[in-house]
Amino acid sequence: MERRVDNKWASTIASIWIQASCGASYTFGIYSSTLKSSQSYSQSTLDTVSVFKDIGANAGVISGLFYSAVTEKRGGRSSAGVGRRPRSVLSPGPWLVLVAGAVQFFAGYFFIWASVVGLIDRPPVAAMCLFMWVAAHAQTFFNTTNVVSGVHNFSDYSGTIVGIMKGFLGLSGAILIQVYYTVLKDQPSAFILMLAILPTSVSLVLMLLVRIYDTNAMGDKKHLNSFSAVALIIATYLTILIILENTFTMPLWSRILTFIVLLFLLFWPLRTAIVAMREEREGSSEPSSSEQSPLLDDPLQVVSKEVSEDMNLIQAMRTGDFWLLFMAMVCGLGSGLATINNISQIGESLGYTTVEINTLVSLLSIWNFLGRFGAGYISDVLLYKRGFTRPFLMAFTLLIMAVGHIIIASGFSGNLYVGSVLVGVCYGCLWSLMPTITSEIFGVGHMGTIFNTIAIGSPVGSYILSVRVIGYIYDKEATGEDNSCYGTHCFMLSFFILASVAFFGFLVDLVLFFRTRSFYKLILHRRSQHSQLIAAG
Repeated sequence: MERRVDNKWASTIASIWIQASCGASYTFGIYSSTLKSSQSYSQSTLDTVSVFKDIGANAGVISGLFYSAVTEKRGGRSSAGVGRRPRSVLSPGPWLVLVAGAVQFFAGYFFIWASVVGLIDRPPVAAMCLFMWVAAHAQTFFNTTNVVSGVHNFSDYSGTIVGIMKGFLGLSGAILIQVYYTVLKDQPSAFILMLAILPTSVSLVLMLLVRIYDTNAMGDKKHLNSFSAVALIIATYLTILIILENTFTMPLWSRILTFIVLLFLLFWPLRTAIVAMREEREGSSEPSSSEQSPLLDDPLQVVSKEVSEDMNLIQAMRTGDFWLLFMAMVCGLGSGLATINNISQIGESLGYTTVEINTLVSLLSIWNFLGRFGAGYISDVLLYKRGFTRPFLMAFTLLIMAVGHIIIASGFSGNLYVGSVLVGVCYGCLWSLMPTITSEIFGVGHMGTIFNTIAIGSPVGSYILSVRVIGYIYDKEATGEDNSCYGTHCFMLSFFILASVAFFGFLVDLVLFFRTRSFYKLILHRRSQHSQLIAAG
């Protein structure tokens, strides 16, 4: 029998490692001061550059369109019959999207580094905004490829695989910062060059392994759970490291040792993939095995055309469900990102120490991860075991986010920690739930384009709430000579407004929940029939 390594498990490992290396947009705080001083920027100018980073990292419509274009020959469906391994092609394919992302990643960060070290003349602010946008925009090409390909390969467990991919992206910022602390401590300009080289190299080395297989197996869940367990262990380990680094001065030898342990944990999922591939080879040697039965080729044809049909972007935008989901993301992602962007200033206004603020900011990436990973995993369990739909879980998430904003607004001692945990986890949940809901309502054929279009709601909402609400009210309350503000009044009104916005998103998502209840009944029926088919052999 032919021994293959180019299957969905190798693809998953490659995607995990790419996701774990490409979240450079979350590391802006490491080199922002160097960028500001080298370019003689004011704080407002630096904030302008940062806005283009947020826009590039969240507006991935181009990456979605490109992904759909280069995988169009597959038509979003398996080309194999029941019981046969689907054909995997090199061209066109997802690897082209990764190449496009790698080129942008390297070009954007290389020009930023060249500007900082004086290799090129200091560029105009508009040019620096373009460099930052290109660098951050590359992240959407990696994210789209890995998330959508994962949904194709594990469509029975789309929530879990989206949670894993989004979770490792959430952890990537903390992982890259650990590389900086170990190898390039106190060299932020060299860190920018590392961002140009390291994630680009990882994606180019692994890109040919990331492919679409459109298959499902009864044993997939236990292996996905193993990936999830490793992700949780890495998150716990990074949390401990962050607290230690912000509490003690760690010597070089300890940093090297802790970094080696981190690398070991990052390579640990490879063992799970090898076990899964071994089981797959052993199972496929039996003629009656249905391990690789494509879900969408179910001969029972029990699924209505409404469930199996893919919509393109234009068709999706003609539906009310699209705009309900978009508005919910404007409210949820927008208010969450506005909180994350202003967390340092909130801490300063409430009298937190520098160490406390740094710890708070660092831990936000962990809360973000827990939300991304947890919502994906839990939504699968609640949907298939309890019948609770993902829009219902999203509505509950938005309600908890509103509570988090209210806790921050109260301004009592310690409440910023509690509020930031709730907002950070809920923000991550939304990033995991939204792509999964998109794939279920509109299909996987153009999923990348549609969910990246909906994701535009994040920078739109963040701009309105950060600049027009938080910034405007803060400036009105500021009384210091340096336009600073201290006290609970600086952000209280702003966060009551953010809580109202998140609650409005909750109401919007309730409408989506009621509109899609019957649709999700069909999805559950689809899964039940598929499970019966596999059990029957």
